[in-house]
Amino acid sequence: MNIHEYQAKVLMRKFNINVLDGKVAKTAQEAEAVARELDGELWVVKAQIHAGGRAKAGGVKVARSFEEVFKHAEDVLGKTLVTHQTGPEGKKVHSVLVETGCDIGHEYYLGLYLDRKTSRITFVASQEGGGEIEKIACETPEKVIRVGVEAAVGFTPFISRKLCAGLGLKGEQAKKASVIFENLYKLYTECDCTLAEINPMVLTKSGDFVALDAKLCFDDNALPRHPEIAALRDETEEKNEENLALHYGFAYASLPGDIGCMVNGAGLAMATVDIIKFHGGEPANFLDIGGGATKETAERAFSLILSDNKVKGILVNIFGGITKCDVVADGIVTAAKNLGVTVPLVVRLEGTNVASGKRILEDSKLPIIVAEDLNDGALKVVKAIKEGV
Repeated sequence: MNIHEYQAKVLMRKFNINVLDGKVAKTAQEAEAVARELDGELWVVKAQIHAGGRAKAGGVKVARSFEEVFKHAEDVLGKTLVTHQTGPEGKKVHSVLVETGCDIGHEYYLGLYLDRKTSRITFVASQEGGGEIEKIACETPEKVIRVGVEAAVGFTPFISRKLCAGLGLKGEQAKKASVIFENLYKLYTECDCTLAEINPMVLTKSGDFVALDAKLCFDDNALPRHPEIAALRDETEEKNEENLALHYGFAYASLPGDIGCMVNGAGLAMATVDIIKFHGGEPANFLDIGGGATKETAERAFSLILSDNKVKGILVNIFGGITKCDVVADGIVTAAKNLGVTVPLVVRLEGTNVASGKRILEDSKLPIIVAEDLNDGALKVVKAIKEGV
């Protein structure tokens, strides 16, 4: 789960990470009122969406008067920002963060993520922070340093020393930066984050470090332990399919292809995605409906898949253990009739009550393509889409 910058900064403040004074506003009038509350003669108006690259898209603007704060907020609120992370459809701006400005001396990048190659929570840092960090990482990877944290030991002063050495920080600067390193690690671990990012981490001309921007992502499976974080979810920032999946309790991820997948079991779902690509197709989603699928589950899964307009074909891959193939087949037939499925539908059933399940599909008289196995199913759905069946 992602949250907005202003929400991330509230959390960072709780973990004693310096952030600028600011408040969120949903109208231009509110934005101006926030600016009047804040000390200073310089403010920054920042569009709040779950995506990076906002500045290049016109979503971050500096104001030197209350009138400019009003104008910048009015210009961006309600606008759809298109960045390299939103995709061409962009994201609509519903709120802005108004903050005081600061005297920037130098910009750094600092992040924490789980490195699956080393199975360690890993710091990533660079002396060159800001909007070009992705380009820097690709073109000059030597400018990006990585320091893994041994889980059995946790954060130690040695981690700070390595990061400071890589960033060229010494003396008082190193001491202040080490506080941010340690507190960011505490936030990451205690809140079950999957990503914690400060870009840029600014060294001000007065010698203080400030999180000028903040991005936090959380493990969905850990949210029951953090109801206060779960309450920060903004469903307007998520795709309709993702909201439906959350409501139904499915494991779901949207993919860029056009073949919708309905599978029971995460491993089987990954294998289904792989074999579709192996045969030249592109999956539109990863969808695991769980091990105890019912007729209602199948209907809900179909409504979820069909809510994605890019789907041109559907592959159902069910291996019945606890799940009964005849129950799923009944749900498939009901959903196909009620929802009016007009794209090629390929179904592969195997396991408990498979003969009864296939009989239900055949007796339905619907144009359902029955597959003998997973390989056959992938071949048939890819072929059906290419031939426009």
